[in-house]
Amino acid sequence: MQDLRDLLGRITDLNHAAALLEWDQETYMPEGAAESRARQVATLRSLAHELLTSKEASSKIQTAQPESDIDKDLIRVVARDIEKATRVPSSLIAELAQASGMSKGFWQKARSENRFDVFAPHLDKIVDLTIQHAEALGYEETAYDALLDQYEEGMTTAEVTSVFEDVKKGLVPIVQTIADAPPLSDAVVRGDFPLKNQWDFGLDVVKQMGYDLNHGRQDKSAHPFSTAFSITDVRITTRSDASFFNPGFFGTLHEAGHAMYEQGIDLKLEGSPLADGTSLGMHESQSRMWENLVGRSRPFWDHYFAEAKALFPAALGQADVDSFYRSINTVASSPIRVEADEVTYNLHIMLRFELEQDMIAGKLSVADLPDEWNHRMETWLGIRPENDAEGVLQDIHWSLGAIGYFPTYALGNLMSVQLFNAAISDIPQISEGLANGQFAPLLSWLRENVHQWGRRKTANQIMMDATGTGLSADPWMDYIRTKFGDLYSF
Repeated sequence: MQDLRDLLGRITDLNHAAALLEWDQETYMPEGAAESRARQVATLRSLAHELLTSKEASSKIQTAQPESDIDKDLIRVVARDIEKATRVPSSLIAELAQASGMSKGFWQKARSENRFDVFAPHLDKIVDLTIQHAEALGYEETAYDALLDQYEEGMTTAEVTSVFEDVKKGLVPIVQTIADAPPLSDAVVRGDFPLKNQWDFGLDVVKQMGYDLNHGRQDKSAHPFSTAFSITDVRITTRSDASFFNPGFFGTLHEAGHAMYEQGIDLKLEGSPLADGTSLGMHESQSRMWENLVGRSRPFWDHYFAEAKALFPAALGQADVDSFYRSINTVASSPIRVEADEVTYNLHIMLRFELEQDMIAGKLSVADLPDEWNHRMETWLGIRPENDAEGVLQDIHWSLGAIGYFPTYALGNLMSVQLFNAAISDIPQISEGLANGQFAPLLSWLRENVHQWGRRKTANQIMMDATGTGLSADPWMDYIRTKFGDLYSF
């Protein structure tokens, strides 16, 4: 058993070293180092893959005798990892890692220059390699199933489509009702918001929420993200706009939600494949909970508005908490996903979900992607991006090779409300705590019911144990109707 733990520890260290190089690539690496960095990451990822798929690993997983429940879970999870990994040649893993390492820099350049043609050939290669990856992994119904399973274990394209149809059925009438209602204005959060004050305020709030800066840090990047190199080293990034409060502050809360999940994993799992979030949907449930259910709630701002007003007197000097709360919860179609309101956000995800399926199925070429993106954005949200930078180039995920990832954002939205409702049902004091800047009761409940388990439990097991039911769109729809029905009087 110890031999198995040691081997898995080496594999984990290789993957964390690759992640550290990738973090540097997004934060401090000089632009000219992209090619060598892509090669370095590819080397580490392929070495980790070779170790995991080696005869040594297969032998050790078969002969190890578990000495605890954690060992039993480790063997079960790693056996599945090995079974999946052995279907994919190390050469393909290396090629994917190198292609994504190179494409990130070209995506950044394309986005900054508003030139899709700069990124298109790299996305073409990633789509081709991703299709090869799906074929190697194998699937029963559609190639997209194999990709989705990488991020949300056990979930199928058909199941996601069914859940999304339920959401769409309830959401479209609400969006239309809000569109017909007297509009709210977000003018209060558009003004003079000095970047340093935004940085300090956001970081101070997430520290109070429970993000441990002794085992983490925040930096700037083109696209906000969180990453973990161990349970004791979990980092976040953000980006801010000096004339718009929402992206920087709520982006920091969002990424801190991810990071607190990783920091809350049981330290007994450190250095093993179990020390990770169980799925990206569950991960997103944590970030969206802290960003929206907590950070965009009225009790939260009853506590923090005075501090925000003092930090941003030019923008908020004449505002009150009522106008500020309405402003941060304004519903209006936006071309930018990360700036979308709670009501329309899932439509952004469903759009990407459909585009990804079409690309993988060969129904949509990369060359036609910008026009199809703009067409569907206009059909779904009633707006057309002014350029590709705020359209097809806005997200980093495809440059990372993360196709199959986007649906987890919407799944996480649904999970977040189910988990939040269960937490308040178990500990009613959580609601009072949020109005007083006391986040420990909520964080403690999440530590016990979600975070500590890492990959020992699947997302579905966590949902069943914590809420008593599987994934459902109903609680999220009830939340949207209640909150925005109050704001928009419907």
